[in-house]
Amino acid sequence: MALTDDERRTDLIRPEQPTAPYLDAVWGYAFRGSTRFHVPGHKGGSGADPGLRNAIGDRALAVDLPADIHGIDLGPAPTPFQRAEALAAEAHGAERSWFLTNGATQGNHALALALAPLGAAVVVQRNSHASVVDGLVLSGGVPTYVAPEYENELGMAHGVTPDSLATALAEAGAPRAAFIVSPTYYGMAADVAGCAEACHAAGVPLVVDQAWGPHFGFHPGVPASALHLGADAVLTSTHKTVGSLTQSAMLHIAPTGRIDPGSVARTVRLTRSTSPSALLMASLDAARRQLAVHGEALLECTMAAGAQARAAIDRLPGVRVIGDEFVGRPGVAAWDPLRIVIDVRGTGCTGYEVAAGLREAYDTHVELATHATLVVVLGVGQPPSDLERLAHDFGAVVRRIGRPGESTALVRAPGALRNEVVVPPREAFLGVAEAVPVDASIGRVSAESIAGYPPGIPALLPGERITRELVAYLRELKSSGARLHGASDPQFETVCVLCAP
Repeated sequence: MALTDDERRTDLIRPEQPTAPYLDAVWGYAFRGSTRFHVPGHKGGSGADPGLRNAIGDRALAVDLPADIHGIDLGPAPTPFQRAEALAAEAHGAERSWFLTNGATQGNHALALALAPLGAAVVVQRNSHASVVDGLVLSGGVPTYVAPEYENELGMAHGVTPDSLATALAEAGAPRAAFIVSPTYYGMAADVAGCAEACHAAGVPLVVDQAWGPHFGFHPGVPASALHLGADAVLTSTHKTVGSLTQSAMLHIAPTGRIDPGSVARTVRLTRSTSPSALLMASLDAARRQLAVHGEALLECTMAAGAQARAAIDRLPGVRVIGDEFVGRPGVAAWDPLRIVIDVRGTGCTGYEVAAGLREAYDTHVELATHATLVVVLGVGQPPSDLERLAHDFGAVVRRIGRPGESTALVRAPGALRNEVVVPPREAFLGVAEAVPVDASIGRVSAESIAGYPPGIPALLPGERITRELVAYLRELKSSGARLHGASDPQFETVCVLCAP
């Protein structure tokens, strides 16, 4: 039975939540003296390069185990691995949960294969993660894109609104599913309950990419989990804020009956390595335990320290910290206090310059810098001393490099997010393509995805027509220092287009 929000926020934790059955089983096998005549070839560390042993330690190598070990993921059911995934489902309020060892990317691929088979219509938020479009390339689903709301002042995309989603669902004809993002990179959560209502009225399940909110629902001061707001499937990148190892994530199916867990299980297996990392899966088991048992206390401490740092930074001349005042604007229903978003335009510097100053002077690294902002991401157990130093170091950098005047955000108009879709992503990506000079690509159909980071909004997707305005925008991004993620030519001198039939 799934935990309710109230049960999760009390000391009355279900009896098994303080355990980590998979982690314990892996640890027991690694250190009880078993003789290994199976992969991996380093044999628990003894055959590993000395440099690697010194770098990551013999203990990490000892628990680097393969799948199909009796007493871990083979043997009488429920195995420790099955119990671990069941505990994750209970903690998150899901009917079924899966440990993912290729990040939320694996979950998006699996869901696209399960919910958007060849030729099936789906609705997709235009600035979804690249792995959603990649999943459609694999599955052959046909998207109708829905644009998110847009913050013109800072060039920030927010969530989609229920009304926009309902319109896109109607335009798509008979869609099989809808895929949206909440929260955004900036910590702004969409009206998931309203979006779920719009989807369910149309007879469509709602998938929410909650990669940036794996801690949602585990403290009254953070947004509720999309699972508890009506979503039918939710992805959480546990590694982003909760403490599992990089590349580990979870996929959760809600007990709504709109998505068959059996069909998803088939596609999860299809997208999973046959040699999943025991280190990654053990870290997911441990992170679930810590979040379920101690998450509220850890979040309380981190949020208090974050509030102090946020206030100290906000007092600096020319600096504005963005947060809960955005709640209630179109596309923003809640805000995540584990994100510190700083508007630096009043310093006369760009976010790139301030981020560079923090790196060079203090070896401090932020999650994202744009023309106008910096984004700092906190973890559930972020040490308060880190945040005290951040406030001091940020102030010192701004005082040193600040100058009169105000920098401007690199803003893309919302209309530019609506590109003409000529062919489905699969047909465009797998079709016969050629690389042509960028200026010669205008009017042609793209065979690749290109997104500028920052701001992280896909500018071009496979199957969309390339326009003169789009080329100018991508060149502006490139000259500003943004990285063109996904571009076959990072210098943006050529672009891959479909060959004429």
